[in-house]
Amino acid sequence: MKGLIGKKIGMTSVFDANGKNIPCTVIEVGPCVVTQLKTVENDGYEAAQVAYDEKKEKNTSRAMMGHFKNANTTPKRKLAEFELDDSEEELKLGDFVTVETFNRDTWVDVSGITKGKGFQGVVKRYGFKGVGDKTHGQHNRLRAPGSLGASSYPSRVFKGMRMGGQDGNKKIKMISLRVMKILPEHDLMIVKGSVPGAKGSYVIIEK
Repeated sequence: MKGLIGKKIGMTSVFDANGKNIPCTVIEVGPCVVTQLKTVENDGYEAAQVAYDEKKEKNTSRAMMGHFKNANTTPKRKLAEFELDDSEEELKLGDFVTVETFNRDTWVDVSGITKGKGFQGVVKRYGFKGVGDKTHGQHNRLRAPGSLGASSYPSRVFKGMRMGGQDGNKKIKMISLRVMKILPEHDLMIVKGSVPGAKGSYVIIEK
């Protein structure tokens, strides 16, 4: 399997062989259960759908309850599809895939939803400096965007202009993060660097 679902636990740091302190993120990876197998005959491609994290039956639709019962498993919160490795043994419905799918000192891509920050101005959203000079009669303009550059022509604001608006709450992928440690007894993976999302948020880890 070329990926798994995980949950961001938080950040820590580890020491490398040279004694350097490296900031890392701790991710709980799986165990994920196989809930559907895609085949070329039925779907036009090969992949495996896996599910992660327990969910109450009363909060699960009847359609999804039937889907999980076909895989002989309990309801789950998060589902995702991943390609299969050529060298991987044949999976069956209900099989569990653990963090041991990954190896230490390899590289992974981790994607997640960033923290939502609500409506923000241009200084926080894009790093504008603002006016910056409060000795020349500027009143309440220190964090303003300034002129937009549009006059009688074109008499409108171009799409994509950097202005205030919704910040965060976007899907972001961090690529080529090094796997520092694998702790299979605790279903944990420690990767170098930061991972998008708040503590407890779901992330997708791909080889």
